[in-house]
Amino acid sequence: MNNYSDETYLNHPTFGLLFRVCLVRDNQELFTTLYAQRLFFLVTTNANGLNFETISRSDARLLVETRLRQLRLSQAHFEYQQLESIYKRTFQ
Repeated sequence: MNNYSDETYLNHPTFGLLFRVCLVRDNQELFTTLYAQRLFFLVTTNANGLNFETISRSDARLLVETRLRQLRLSQAHFEYQQLESIYKRTFQ
């Protein structure tokens, strides 16, 4: 999966095209449905492939806010700005 400067999409077997919101931790990323941005998924990559876990909008928002804090503290300005833009489009 790619870094923040690239838009990443993933095809879910039931919900279709998903848009990558951000990296959550190693091998785990947050995705949302492309058009409605109402359903959120934690996607974990492991030896068996991809695992999709549905999470609530409020949990997804909390994960992104946590990631924003991490980026701000690590002074990753470019990544912070990219994710902040996605955050505003998705949650505000």
